[in-house]
Amino acid sequence: MRQVLEAEASAILAVAIDEHFEEAARVILECQGKVLTTGIGKAGHIANKFAATLCSTGTPAVYLHPAEA
Repeated sequence: MRQVLEAEASAILAVAIDEHFEEAARVILECQGKVLTTGIGKAGHIANKFAATLCSTGTPAVYLHPAEA
């Protein structure tokens, strides 16, 4: 378990947090409606999962496939 926690902590510490990251987080937090995610292929799978994660943490979000937009 210690190895897992150390690996997770290392991954978190490796995330580059700059003004762009902070601005993106601020925009999501201040969103008045739903956050829309989109993407095709693997990016679409990631966008879909991200929308689900946002919803599970209390931020309304939806995935929309670009071809269906």
